Amino acid sequence: MGPDVPLLNDHKQEFLLRRFPQTVLGGPRFKLGHSAPSYIYLNQIILFLIPWVLGGVGTLLYQLSVLQDYCTAALSGGLMLAAAIVVQAKAFYAKQRTTSVERVQIHSILTDEDEWEFSSCLGSETVKFIIPGKKYVVNVICHSFLAGVLCALGTWYLLPNRITSLYDGNIGASVAVFVFGWVTVCIGEYSLIINTPSETAAFQALDTYEIMPLMRPFYISVFVAVDLAHRFIADVPDLKLANQILHIVFLVLPLLWTLGVLPPLDALFLWGMEQVLEIGLGGSPMSSNLRLLAMVLVSAGTAVTSHFIPSSVGIVLFMTGFGFALSLNLSEIGFALKDAVIHCLAAKKFKDRPACCKTQLRWRELIFHLTVFTLALLEASLLHSLLGSQVFSVTSLQAIMSYVLIVLLLATWILREIQTVYVFGIFRNPFYPKDVTAVNVFVEKQKGLSKISAFRRILTNLVSPFAMIAFLSLDNSLHHLPSVYISIGFSRSFRMIWQNTECALLDMVVVSTVQLLVFNTGLWWNRSIDTGTRLLLVGFIRNRLFQFVSKLQFAFTILLTSWTEKKQRRKSSATLITLNVVFFPVVLSLIAFSALLSSPLLPLFSLPIFLIGFPRPVRSWPGPVGVTACVCHDTIYYQQMVPSLAVALQAALSSGSLGLCLPGSHYLCRFQDRLVWILVLERGFTYCLVNIKGLELQETSCHTAEARRVDEIFETAFEYEEHAQSPSFNHHFGNILTPCTVLPVKLYSDARSILSGIIDSPDNRRQLKDDFIKVLLWVLVPHCYKKFKTQKMFEEATRQESFSLNPPEVLIKTVERTSAWKEEDSLSMDSVEDWTDDNNLFDPQSGKSAPETKGTVPRPFSSLPGSVEIHTVEDELAEPTDVNKLYKAVVLGLPAVDTGKLEVLRLPRVSFSSPYSELLAVPEQWSTAPFPDAKLNEMRQSFPEDWFHFVLRQLYFSHLKDDHFSLLGDLVKDATLRDVYIEVVLSCYIGMFGSDNTVLSAGQIFRTYSGGIPWSVCMDWLMENQELFQLALKAFRYAVKLMVDKASLGPVENFKELLHCLEEYENDWFIGLVSEKEWQQAVLREKSYLFSLGHDANMGVYTSRVLTLQEFPVPVGKLCGEAVRGQWANLSWELLYATNDDEERFSIQAHPILLRNLTIQAADPPLGYPVYSSEPLHVPLL
Repeated sequence: MGPDVPLLNDHKQEFLLRRFPQTVLGGPRFKLGHSAPSYIYLNQIILFLIPWVLGGVGTLLYQLSVLQDYCTAALSGGLMLAAAIVVQAKAFYAKQRTTSVERVQIHSILTDEDEWEFSSCLGSETVKFIIPGKKYVVNVICHSFLAGVLCALGTWYLLPNRITSLYDGNIGASVAVFVFGWVTVCIGEYSLIINTPSETAAFQALDTYEIMPLMRPFYISVFVAVDLAHRFIADVPDLKLANQILHIVFLVLPLLWTLGVLPPLDALFLWGMEQVLEIGLGGSPMSSNLRLLAMVLVSAGTAVTSHFIPSSVGIVLFMTGFGFALSLNLSEIGFALKDAVIHCLAAKKFKDRPACCKTQLRWRELIFHLTVFTLALLEASLLHSLLGSQVFSVTSLQAIMSYVLIVLLLATWILREIQTVYVFGIFRNPFYPKDVTAVNVFVEKQKGLSKISAFRRILTNLVSPFAMIAFLSLDNSLHHLPSVYISIGFSRSFRMIWQNTECALLDMVVVSTVQLLVFNTGLWWNRSIDTGTRLLLVGFIRNRLFQFVSKLQFAFTILLTSWTEKKQRRKSSATLITLNVVFFPVVLSLIAFSALLSSPLLPLFSLPIFLIGFPRPVRSWPGPVGVTACVCHDTIYYQQMVPSLAVALQAALSSGSLGLCLPGSHYLCRFQDRLVWILVLERGFTYCLVNIKGLELQETSCHTAEARRVDEIFETAFEYEEHAQSPSFNHHFGNILTPCTVLPVKLYSDARSILSGIIDSPDNRRQLKDDFIKVLLWVLVPHCYKKFKTQKMFEEATRQESFSLNPPEVLIKTVERTSAWKEEDSLSMDSVEDWTDDNNLFDPQSGKSAPETKGTVPRPFSSLPGSVEIHTVEDELAEPTDVNKLYKAVVLGLPAVDTGKLEVLRLPRVSFSSPYSELLAVPEQWSTAPFPDAKLNEMRQSFPEDWFHFVLRQLYFSHLKDDHFSLLGDLVKDATLRDVYIEVVLSCYIGMFGSDNTVLSAGQIFRTYSGGIPWSVCMDWLMENQELFQLALKAFRYAVKLMVDKASLGPVENFKELLHCLEEYENDWFIGLVSEKEWQQAVLREKSYLFSLGHDANMGVYTSRVLTLQEFPVPVGKLCGEAVRGQWANLSWELLYATNDDEERFSIQAHPILLRNLTIQAADPPLGYPVYSSEPLHVPLL
């Protein structure tokens, strides 16, 4: 796709040109896609000017001194309320005329929009087009009332005499403010009561509760509130100046609304609470809206309460204690305590139960936190009470602590940089391992860095907080807190010590350094501001400065790559670059203002056209974290790796190898075809909450181009020995991705191979049929023995319960237990015949015989070799052993003979020469295949009798007391048992391969592997016996895997080697299809290996896929947070406002520097499409 692909297609351009005037004017639709009568435009103009006319009536009466200003406002507001009610009533009446409404809209295929037919000036179709009406009755009432209030306040705000006095008699300024001010009010009124326009500042995809109509009236009310405050507090010069400035800004409110600078109300309140919590109260952005609201209320209450504590020691203790407590993840601690109590109660009930490591670890964390909490209180109280009255001087203890803080800042900063692969993101770290391709090698080489990391954790988590507590406790300002603001400043400082230790240390070093340099002067910094307020100001400047630098880097990257990257160079690139250079002060001002508001810098269509996005929370999206994702088959691989990745993140974050980790930091991990996006949501003392997303594995061309650049960046950084010729600095410095470190993560590697030369080899395909018989024997014999043991245990449990339960209760227990042991089988038993679900499977009263039957039921099965056909009823046969009950269960599923009495059909038993052969007997329905005796005798020679005997000798009958060797000898000599298995195995052989002896084709192997067996005389019989079919399919898949292994690794020499291979398949492998549910279950159970057969239709070849579970080194890099936020802001504007959802649009094309396509994928649905998104994960950093 070339760089000059249209930003918007023709239809979207026309659509945007119609929508944009509607946004500017607040809702009137003056530009339509079809012709409309003139009264449509006239009606909208009249409705738009109604507030001005009604406000003008009151203004005229005030100017003529007929009414006072408040009476004027009340009159205008009352008239507007009446007009709003009439308008909404008319819209409601038009909506009720459903017959007229149904014929109004005609969908135009050419314009892809609804066309309207208008019949009259005030017809229902006209009213519905101009006034869509509200969805909820409560909004009709509330919005009408707010329209009246807004008109009243607007009239009061724009009284000419008041404006003239505000600007000291300047008539020209008064007229301009009056005229354009009423335009602003009319825009707000129209969007509230007539028709709400689509806003460029769109936060939610859907406005479910009709909040958007309140946005513009809210901002008008804020301006009026300042004016009202000035009216009642007239002796404040600063307030008058602010009112004068805001009257001017009031005139450009429509421009701010159009550009999307002012946020919607939901985004405004979330952003406001986040800023108050982070900047004003020393907290951290929260991972959910509910946590944010609760933390703001508690933190504000704590700060205000500290002002009313009479004792200075009590204030210090209160601030220190609550600052520490609020910096912890209290919800996680609560869950940990709850789990610990449950485990303790369980341990008392079951005394031999082993202790839970996780519970012990949580107890250790709790003890650590209690110890630190106690020591912090002791230190703060002792230092403040004994030495807190000292005045700051060069020789004071607080000055000495300032030097200690400077040393700690330098030490922690240097030790953090040593942990990363690049120092400052530019120069390669000489202490970092040069080759990290193997986990064990990386761990061995990183032992030195691990010791440094442990030392840094001690400095960061223990030494630095206690040093900062000492610095604050020694401050003389704590002895007198004259205002709530000073109390808030110190509360914030004590909270920041624990909430964000590294940033608090930097802020405190800056404050103490300035204090050391200018403590003898009379500057306002030392004279008028206390230490808590200084720390608050420095923290605000530091936060905004970091954002400014990051935004500036993002802007320069877009500007430069629009020319240096050939695929990003458009015809307009030179013009845009020139304009940015000419208007550089303006661009710099936009970046600074964006940083000041903590709002994203929005590059329109990803071009160097910079706008200020509206302020929003750090996580950028309104919905709950981790609730939505585009789930597919690939999701399971991310779900499996997330727990191990979280453990690896714990070590990386605590060591500082991921750089300065703050809420809003983004990280990217890459392994083979997997891309993991990590967002830090919340950070506190010894913990952080992260959201982990997995991007799609089906790579598009754009995805592949950016993923290749990510691989190149990581390979250059972490495979340094292979790139020894490359420079020792990061020559990908301009990229938004900076490599940090390598994480050891337990996950699946994905190996895909082409089976050409293996599956199409006639020798291999011929050997496959012989191997199938052997594998099926190995599968059948243990399965039948396991089935018998399960049946035996079932009988004993049922017999024991039968003495204490009534017959109906026995029946219920039988059904429940039958379902339970079926689910424990290794194969999928969803389609197996319910041959045990019969009410008479086990008689609760074993000593009694069943009622006499009225007749006999013909035997539906063919005879087994060596058996005698006997037709009898229950009272003719005794039940000497439990084996008889097993054969009694085989006939379940036959039609019942309804005689009014209970009947049980007895089937003949097979006459085995060994009594122990009953343990391996197969169900009789497995021996009913329509298999001619002649064909059976012909194929008997293919039965591997020596392998059959070898398999029998591998059995171990642990529940029998007889001699094991003699028992196995009797089984081997039992010809009847052998004949039974010959018939079953050869019947399955015919069912899977057909009756001819032709060699299978590669296509037949793949189809059979997928469960589609060819037609044969035994096909229907095999499909009816689903349990046997699943066993045969399992054996065939094992045989295919065996064929691939023998072709790749060499032939199998003997039976022991073959047995070892099959046991390994059974224990360590899952062999099936990627599309099966069992495949996903095996991934979640972390099966060591998974194998699947596939077919590439494009290349016309058959492939194999092997997943191997082990610990791999996964490189991780840090992304430029402002670049991500800016691209997400443009995505939100482009999809929600411009509706530019073209899959080939310019703003979604690959950008190897900005990683634009990957960034868009990582956005929350419905704008992005990650295949996996986790809920907030608690990562302990202790």
